[in-house]
Amino acid sequence: MSKKVGFIFPGQGSQSVGMGKSFFDNSDSAKQIFSDAKEATGIDFEELMFEKNDNLGQTEFTQPAILLVSAIAHRLFEEKTDIKPTFVLGHSLGEFSALVATGALSVTDGVKLVNARGKLMQKACADIDAGMMAVIGLGDDAIESVCSDAQSNGKSVYAANYNSDGQVVVAGLKKDLEETGPIFKENKAKRALLLDMSVASHCPLLSSAQEPLKEMMQEMIKDEFIAPVVSNVTAKTYNSKDEAVSLLTEQLVKPVLYKQSIEAIANDVDVLIEFGNGNVLKGLNKRIVKNLETFNVSDMDSLEATVLALK
Repeated sequence: MSKKVGFIFPGQGSQSVGMGKSFFDNSDSAKQIFSDAKEATGIDFEELMFEKNDNLGQTEFTQPAILLVSAIAHRLFEEKTDIKPTFVLGHSLGEFSALVATGALSVTDGVKLVNARGKLMQKACADIDAGMMAVIGLGDDAIESVCSDAQSNGKSVYAANYNSDGQVVVAGLKKDLEETGPIFKENKAKRALLLDMSVASHCPLLSSAQEPLKEMMQEMIKDEFIAPVVSNVTAKTYNSKDEAVSLLTEQLVKPVLYKQSIEAIANDVDVLIEFGNGNVLKGLNKRIVKNLETFNVSDMDSLEATVLALK
């Protein structure tokens, strides 16, 4: 294949009951990866992902479940094609899935690492009533101005995820977000919707999680990259262990520059492939770069369709 391809991986919010079941039911490789992940973490992923339960929405379980499905989707794609990526990138948690795809992190170490990451994030926010809010229909500059004003007034409100034009998620203390929501609307936001989350991702409220996560990454990430990774923090590429550890430590407290990352690579790839449950990033990409096609691999049917389309 002559086309240049980018591999992309979703983060939290892409989970749903039944995720990964098509892979599990139809692939011995997938079954083995499920088994290895359970042995590594003690988590019964079949029960977590295939049966209705409350755990799938808790970040310590959500994160390894999403990475597991993304890693399996990528592994099965590799079994069917020799296509290699020009770049890999992920949205938040998805950057760890990207590291797995590029060879710098094993699947089992990946699920252990993000399981711990979820626990550390939850612990950092356990006693502060943290949350996140989606702000729709307002430009980046206006959102940043409102956040800056709120911080000047002693409030914890921070831009956390730049998803696409007019779609930014902010993080902070829930009471501060609730008080700031009407100000976003006064500035012509169409919506300022408090999300059902108990952590404040990608903002300074997670600073206590940085050092323990960094220590784990030092042990698990390898200096083996088959392709450069686009950092959430900088929207620029890296391809070394030291950069990965440093940037993913920063990522806990810095905003996800997803929109900026897609814009940065748009002229250097012909297509993108989203690996993981659903097609959240595919939807975002249509709003970021309209003429850059995104395929997705979320089950056996979409795997076959994507492989066929790229022949």
